[in-house]
Amino acid sequence: MTDNQNPISPHLQIYRWHISSLLSITHRITGIVNLLALILMFFWLLAFSLGESNYELFLLAINSFFGKFILIGFTWSMSFHILSGIRHLVWDMGYGFEIKTANISGVLVILSSLVATIIFWLLGRGLI
Repeated sequence: MTDNQNPISPHLQIYRWHISSLLSITHRITGIVNLLALILMFFWLLAFSLGESNYELFLLAINSFFGKFILIGFTWSMSFHILSGIRHLVWDMGYGFEIKTANISGVLVILSSLVATIIFWLLGRGLI
């Protein structure tokens, strides 16, 4: 019997990250972030219904640098989660399981979510 020093299961010190594992974790995180975005939308509606002064206070917070950063992050989170979900639907149909295809589709999801976020914000600002 050989004395093998390899661990029985991989752990963080030796685990090598892959694009699919990164996207899987990010998909779960963006699901939680999207829930937070829905809660923020609820507070937006609540501030709107409570009167003009409350709504102006909410707009002041949202129009700050930090508020814009949060809104852009929510936009990216939503677009990433949708595109990653479409990727999973394609997998559910039995396509794209090859390693090369999975890696390409993963990179496409990341790049497409960034492009979609930029396009959404440019459309929202009336620049397109």
